Amino acid sequence: MTRNERTDPRTRHVGRWLDATEKIVVSRTLTDAPWENSRITRDLTGEIQRLREAPGRDVLVINSASVIAELLRRDLADDLRLAVVPVLVGGGLRLFPDGVAARFRTAGLALIPFAVAANAVPIIAFAPITNNWFGLLNPFSKMAIAAVLCFFPVMVNTLRGLTSVNPRAIELMRSYAAGNISVFRHVRIPSSLPFMFTGLKVAAVLSMIGAIVGEYFGGPTNALGVSILNDTQLFNFPRAWAGIALASAFGIAFYAAVALAERLTTSWHPSRRGFRGE
Repeated sequence: MTRNERTDPRTRHVGRWLDATEKIVVSRTLTDAPWENSRITRDLTGEIQRLREAPGRDVLVINSASVIAELLRRDLADDLRLAVVPVLVGGGLRLFPDGVAARFRTAGLALIPFAVAANAVPIIAFAPITNNWFGLLNPFSKMAIAAVLCFFPVMVNTLRGLTSVNPRAIELMRSYAAGNISVFRHVRIPSSLPFMFTGLKVAAVLSMIGAIVGEYFGGPTNALGVSILNDTQLFNFPRAWAGIALASAFGIAFYAAVALAERLTTSWHPSRRGFRGE
């Protein structure tokens, strides 16, 4: 780099500075350092202590996550500067012992109590509150009820899928130097799709239940829930049963739409393939 005339002058200047700088290589296997002005050491802690006590400028550690982690563990690092972009874009050895799966489990443990508490509230108690918040004739009051009912099954199943990835698939991605974002896109999301669609199928039915029950406590006169309630109070049971059948048809249609989306997006999954035994 420093001797090639085709190299940019600024790059050659940096190369000459690196050649002149003393370099201490921490290694368990190397016996000879091929770089100029460099030497091998086995005792990381002792070497750092000697460098800190000797006169001179700052000691710089670059491109060695394992060495930096050891320095942090022994409280020998005075200044830590993180380059965020390479960590987000590329892969490599992680500096801190934290994985994506652990973060998902932590998020799940934090959110599940709130989701359980929200789903434990009876719809007949929650519907008047949403009507008061958004307005009796506002459709958002019914959407809020449906959202609360749908959130729990979708969240639980999605978290289950994100944390139930085959470890061998992650190891394969790591062997190709894949970062957390690549693993998330190409392994965790595809693996979680069957779980997520299971939650969406349950949510498709619960959304209809929440919307219709919410309309029992007020809504437009042509709303399905209001119509069923009025017909039952007037003993017009044929019309009431027709409304119930229509609600069931909507639920089946929503379920079929989710099932179709699942078939189109998870055709690669083994459960979608046909096997014949000999």
